[in-house]
Amino acid sequence: MNRNFLKILFLIVCIAPFALFASGAPTHSEMVPVTLLSIALILLVARFSSLIEKIGQPAVLGELMIGIVLGNLALFGITFLESIKSNEIILFLSELGVIVLLFQIGLESNISKMAKVGLPAIRVAIVGVVVPFVLGTYVVGPWLLPGLSFHAYLFLGAALTATSVGITARVFKDLGALQSRESQIVLGAAVIDDVLGLIILAVISALVTVGEVTLLSVSLITLKAFLFLILAVFLGQLFAPKIGFLFSKIHTGTSMKFTIAFSFALLFAYMASQIGLAPIVGAFAAGLVLDAVCFRNFREPEVVHDIEQALEEATDRVKARVSGVLQRHNAHHVEYLIEPVAHFLVPIFFVMTGMSVHLESLLDTKILLTAVAVTIVAILGKIVSGLVAGKGTSKMTVGLGMVPRGEVGLIFATMGVSLGVVSQGLFSVIVLMVVFTTLLTPPFLALAIKKLQK
Repeated sequence: MNRNFLKILFLIVCIAPFALFASGAPTHSEMVPVTLLSIALILLVARFSSLIEKIGQPAVLGELMIGIVLGNLALFGITFLESIKSNEIILFLSELGVIVLLFQIGLESNISKMAKVGLPAIRVAIVGVVVPFVLGTYVVGPWLLPGLSFHAYLFLGAALTATSVGITARVFKDLGALQSRESQIVLGAAVIDDVLGLIILAVISALVTVGEVTLLSVSLITLKAFLFLILAVFLGQLFAPKIGFLFSKIHTGTSMKFTIAFSFALLFAYMASQIGLAPIVGAFAAGLVLDAVCFRNFREPEVVHDIEQALEEATDRVKARVSGVLQRHNAHHVEYLIEPVAHFLVPIFFVMTGMSVHLESLLDTKILLTAVAVTIVAILGKIVSGLVAGKGTSKMTVGLGMVPRGEVGLIFATMGVSLGVVSQGLFSVIVLMVVFTTLLTPPFLALAIKKLQK
């Protein structure tokens, strides 16, 4: 099966350039079919890159690496994919993909659970943000990359603050340690980490736009970011159930539920951008706002109704167990509705991010050595956070769990490039750091968890 898939993929990759550009550069009337075929190619190679999961690595790493390969084929005289980098439709889909990704992260986060994690997670999160940010902005950046703007160093520091919840959670889950104290602290801290990181990103992005770095401007922007998140979550939780109830009077089906959820993400992203914050901050807030309560007046998914009917003659014990499972899935129904959209858009973001990396800069010895040094600082900056995890906890396990940067670090780097602050060299350094931390964490964290279990 894998062999047949590889053959099909090879044929598509070989035939696509001739189908697209046999007559030279596409005209306006040819752009739509060209774009459709380009998107199909991106999605196929993104799925192909998921083979990396078979060796225990996250799919995001494969999507990033395949993007780097596709984006640098011109070095070998293969230029038919270069137009994808400037295709406005695909670039828009890429930006929409990152909004959907942050919306998903918000949906998977839970404010009440974040509050219950306790002080250890808060301490780990704060140290895990402050130490890497200070080291990246004031030490590593100016020392290894002299001559860049202070804003560039700020983006480097911000990229080092990120923690990928998905990568760490996957390792804990695969080893049956998801309910351990270390896992709960790491996952709670990672969520808080993301909130702090998004606020930092909002502050830095606004600073770049304003063009001033004063204590007053930083305070105002920070206050604006906090107020937006607090008001968005407070007002959203207050009005979202009422809005859900109002729209349920029109229709209670899945299509209406999806429309409300996705519109919330786009609306909050728009409001965030209107007050000078990154749209992804608004998307994250929208995800925090929406929960099962907002959709309690809507119909259950059809599969839930079918299963309940099939269980009418089952024993009370079976009914109770299945009912618990159905309730859990019903509560997460919005997340399941958003998943197909994410499967379409998010890989485009990561492949396009990889395509924007210039391989010649990665082959530059100075950049490679700088990336290694930054990676060491990135790892140490997070491992230090494990020291404040509290008694009765494996500090090394917690520290290692905070190391992978994953998708959030790439988002920070991409934002810096879009604002014209992060140079190609610095972008390559950050991408390499993300790749290294993503690759190194799973095996070392697995060893630490196994040692702890013994």
